[in-house]
Amino acid sequence: MAQRSHPHAEATYRVIPLDDGAFAVELTIPETYPAKVSPFATKADAEAWIAEHRRRVQSENEPSRWFRSSGTSGSKRRGGPG
Repeated sequence: MAQRSHPHAEATYRVIPLDDGAFAVELTIPETYPAKVSPFATKADAEAWIAEHRRRVQSENEPSRWFRSSGTSGSKRRGGPG
């Protein structure tokens, strides 16, 4: 069975300066139109977003990610007297 990859696994990123001095990230996924994520106050903020997005995409591509527990046991606690 072939493993599916995250849709953003092949994405490319480009930091774009905006007219107001802020920055945007152009996100291009193969076979789709580019999307812009903005605003970022600095170029460093935009680059940090790119790094974090790549990290999340990579972690979602790991086979163990598909079988990881959500961290809840199914029972939710509510505050207040019980």
